[in-house]
Amino acid sequence: MRRSLRDPHSSNLRSPQKHTGLFRVIPYRLAKPRLLTPPISGVDHAPPEVRTQRRRLRTCHECDWVSALPPLKSDEKATCPRCGYTLVRRHRYPAQRSMALAMSALVALLVAISFPFVSFSVSGVGNRIELTQTATTLIAFDQPLVAIAVIMTIVVLPAVYLMGITWLQFGLLRDRPLPFSRDIARSLSHLAPWLMADVFIIGALVSLIKIAGMAQIELGASFWGFCAFAVLLLATTQSLDADWMWFSLDKGEPRAPEGTRTAVTASAQGLAGCHTCGLINRLDPTAKKTRCLRCHEPLHNRLPHSLQRTWALIIAATVMYIPANLYPIMNTTSLGNTSTSTIIGGVVELAQMGSWPIAAVIFIASVIVPVGKLVALTWLCLVVRRSNEINAHKRTVLYRVTEFIGRWSMVDVFVVAILVALIRAGSLMSITPGSAALAFGAVVVFTMLAAMTFDPRLIWDTPPPRYSGNVDD
Repeated sequence: MRRSLRDPHSSNLRSPQKHTGLFRVIPYRLAKPRLLTPPISGVDHAPPEVRTQRRRLRTCHECDWVSALPPLKSDEKATCPRCGYTLVRRHRYPAQRSMALAMSALVALLVAISFPFVSFSVSGVGNRIELTQTATTLIAFDQPLVAIAVIMTIVVLPAVYLMGITWLQFGLLRDRPLPFSRDIARSLSHLAPWLMADVFIIGALVSLIKIAGMAQIELGASFWGFCAFAVLLLATTQSLDADWMWFSLDKGEPRAPEGTRTAVTASAQGLAGCHTCGLINRLDPTAKKTRCLRCHEPLHNRLPHSLQRTWALIIAATVMYIPANLYPIMNTTSLGNTSTSTIIGGVVELAQMGSWPIAAVIFIASVIVPVGKLVALTWLCLVVRRSNEINAHKRTVLYRVTEFIGRWSMVDVFVVAILVALIRAGSLMSITPGSAALAFGAVVVFTMLAAMTFDPRLIWDTPPPRYSGNVDD
């Protein structure tokens, strides 16, 4: 369900242009931040709205609009009335839910790394691999950076993320946060974009379909365990209620700075919303760096040098995309004959074999998505200074899509990792990684970082604010 942030009963309104009548001005007269102490216990049974009598304010991370959170029930969410960004999503029993899912995912991951992943046989010769060999085999072929990227995104970072959630929620359920809980809570949002177990599953399916006509395939217990792990990991990330989590860590929430108004941008009031915990803070113009009062994350009116960094990463990704397509991404040996395959060549080969759906998946993930992302980010950087509220919403939606689809380009890298580890039958049949694997992996990483460094709040600045330094400081 979706809960509106409108307040039709307000009589004291200050909202520009088409937003008139949406919000009430809520002044807070307080000299220094104080905690809103919850009146009842049972952190997992009562949302923050029940534990405090004051309305809490939030700043939209994508358009900088200040809104007052309404009371939310389970499975409801509050969205920004200006751009539609989800400010808070409420879950029932958030600690129990996310902790149970995280522990289940860890058990599934343990199964996935303890048993054979997949095996193949052809003409009496075969091979069987474990999940971790998809990364370790690449090291033997002088691809250590690709190997590190594979093992980190499918095993190490997901395991750290799940153990962090288990540690954090266990302490909150006891109503006594464990040591390092704040540091763990800060790290969760930074780790989430790099969890790619679901992308690896798609890569595994593509790999199996590519060799199904040439050899006999047998799926091990690890394969099914990893499928369960990918589903549970995705469910865990979706179940995390960051708003409830930070409120429970402090047993309350610092009040918004005195005089904070809704229906106005935070930048116009000298404020900034924390992207990690959501708390609104006042920026200190005399300080070199301002940090959030609650989670101590660095705060910025706009991300420093956002456009410059995005442009640099776009150019780097574009440069790496050229060798990623010109050089072979894998070399295939069959009956003593060796052939090379580029990304486009692999798509054509799959199409000739009749695997049109798989060819379409590879073409979209490896060609359409990287190129589309580079074009979209380039266009956003070019037109950001000429944005207005009429087209800002469409451009924000484009940014969200660009940010979401970026990691799916890793499918081709995972396909190479799986096939190289599995198909090792000497001159009869074997696959080795090509030089394009590292270049294409760099394209994926650079485009993801470019989307992260682009500040979508610049889209809504009309005209762009004048700062003491650069426009996007």
